[in-house]
Amino acid sequence: MPSYSKKSKAILATCDERIQRVFNEVIKHFDCTITCGHRTKEEQDALYYATPRRTQVKWPNGKHNTKPSQAIDAVPCPVDWDDRERFTYFAGFVVATALSMGIRLRWGGDWDGDTELDDNKFDDLPHFELDD
Repeated sequence: MPSYSKKSKAILATCDERIQRVFNEVIKHFDCTITCGHRTKEEQDALYYATPRRTQVKWPNGKHNTKPSQAIDAVPCPVDWDDRERFTYFAGFVVATALSMGIRLRWGGDWDGDTELDDNKFDDLPHFELDD
């Protein structure tokens, strides 16, 4: 059975308990790594001003900026940043797991939740956030 590294566990601990519950269930069935939970002002600003831009929102308007974080970035293993198909498969598993637990998540590959994956203006495939 897959398990989180110490680093992934520490990042997950910065997230809302609902996100923690979802991802503690996900790891039982799907190997993944947690890359981001709560972001400081400096971290958020660096991503906003990066070229290319890595986030669409400035501090403190991102769901990563709350304490605890209302957003998480998670990547399926083995990590292949160019494998959109695997990210999509993983996202479906994560969103379905959350729904089975009564938790609504929005995925950064389908911001409007319409299941059309080609209508995003900005893709953030590792990103999941509470949708309440």
